[in-house]
Amino acid sequence: MSRSKPQTRPAKPEPELRTLASLAPGTSGRVVRITRDLTGRAERLAALGISAGAAIRVLQTFPGIVFECDQTELAVERAVARAIMVQVADNSSAWEVT
Repeated sequence: MSRSKPQTRPAKPEPELRTLASLAPGTSGRVVRITRDLTGRAERLAALGISAGAAIRVLQTFPGIVFECDQTELAVERAVARAIMVQVADNSSAWEVT
């Protein structure tokens, strides 16, 4: 008797997580987490509607980071944008801004 091997599905690739500061204009995604610090940054961002699960789209990266979240345009300093981790949408451009 021959035994057949169980069929396995190919593993899905892990979602790509990037900082908001590293995304190019036009890139869309969802906020995964906000790095907490002693300044209360995460709480202030949450008050503006920026929390895990929020959909965002980058509009501008210079001189500051301007992005859209729930039909609201927000501008943040690059240091704040580095604390916001985003899962990039599959259909989004994802090249890194330097």
